Amino acid sequence: MSQFKIFIVEDDEWYGELLSYHLSLNPDNVVELYKSGKEVLENLYKLPQLITLDYSLPDVNGAALLKKIKQHLPDVPVVMVSGQEDIATAVELLKNGAYDYLVKDNDIKERIWNTVRHIRTNQSLQAEITQLRQEVGKKYEFAEIIKGNSPPIKAIFELIEKAAKTNITVSVTGETGTGKELVAKAIHYNSTRSKKPFVAVNVAAIPSELIESELFGHEKGAFTGAIARRIGKFEEAHQGTLFLDEIGEMDLNTQSKLLRVLQERELVRVGGNQTQKIDVRVIVATHRDLAEEVRQKTFREDLYYRLLGLPIKVPPLRSRGSDIVLLAKFFAEEFAKENHLGKISISPEAQKKLLQYPFPGNVRELKAVMELATVMANDHVINAEHITFNSATTVADLMMEELTLEEYDKRIIHHFLEKYDQNVLLVAQKLDIGKSTIYRMMKKWEDDEA
Repeated sequence: MSQFKIFIVEDDEWYGELLSYHLSLNPDNVVELYKSGKEVLENLYKLPQLITLDYSLPDVNGAALLKKIKQHLPDVPVVMVSGQEDIATAVELLKNGAYDYLVKDNDIKERIWNTVRHIRTNQSLQAEITQLRQEVGKKYEFAEIIKGNSPPIKAIFELIEKAAKTNITVSVTGETGTGKELVAKAIHYNSTRSKKPFVAVNVAAIPSELIESELFGHEKGAFTGAIARRIGKFEEAHQGTLFLDEIGEMDLNTQSKLLRVLQERELVRVGGNQTQKIDVRVIVATHRDLAEEVRQKTFREDLYYRLLGLPIKVPPLRSRGSDIVLLAKFFAEEFAKENHLGKISISPEAQKKLLQYPFPGNVRELKAVMELATVMANDHVINAEHITFNSATTVADLMMEELTLEEYDKRIIHHFLEKYDQNVLLVAQKLDIGKSTIYRMMKKWEDDEA
């Protein structure tokens, strides 16, 4: 534990030294001894974490000194020490904020030692609780971590709120980069399990021969290289939440073992025979269509229905409208703040450019685009020329939704105009259409938006 500063206020020099010596036996305690009320008041700026206060001091009454100390340091516990066992005085002092009232008898050393130990434990626990509350409130309030005001995102918020109230299994679907893990975290940290672990596993990143050990753990000697027992992710997440990302990549053999664990709420480590009970809330995510995987016999139907639970489909960024600009501003401002670049803004032309792009990489791509744009910006303003999209994007990326022919035309032409720096003549040549056709389309789209 860290150092703990104690003030002892005692006019009897011998008795003060006795208490100081006894409390200093714990090397974590830093004890300072004062002989009068005036002395201790002059040193309160040192911010003690505990004060033991003699009730009968030569220069001030103990009750009056307690009141003054509490005015300066209201949260610091003050233990009153008296030569007389006066119940009425003790009750009055406790009412006025004293932590405890101890009598100078043969048990004083042991009693004050236990009191200090209890105070330290309580303060440590309180600090942990405060920190947890701050972290949870700061990082995981779902309306803060998932930015957006569009109808699709508001619908997601409603589902997160419903999921957080129960332990139902949740299946999160959506394209890569849409923020599926953020949804899982928002559910966990707003649920009754919020103070227990959130454990994330990317199934696609673990070789098939290791996935069973990773999830369920293994015993020493279970296989070559298993030099010690290791608990798996299920046991790590006990009483908390296990997030299985890219669950569609799991092989059929592991799927059957996962199904059994979910049904029985118990597991056996690889190479072991002892059953381990588990209490885990499971949230899964995938960019695949699991129903289609079931039809293709690559995903177990019984596991599919076990995992389906409450389905949440995270919308692609291109369908979130003005959320694109909201997120772009957020990413730019956060990056500028982290890198001490000052205030940053996005010009109307740059905003229009962002809204015309389909973002096949979704929120993850937008974040990368805005960080680069913030670096390239001049005079703290991001203009259209500072926004650069990945040249690897193909026309196929623009056709991930069922749109009208006119909407497809708009996307394709905007894509090629971006690619060739607004050179209408070159785009007309590439698409084998007349230059006037492009101008006519652009004029119509501008009129439609007006």
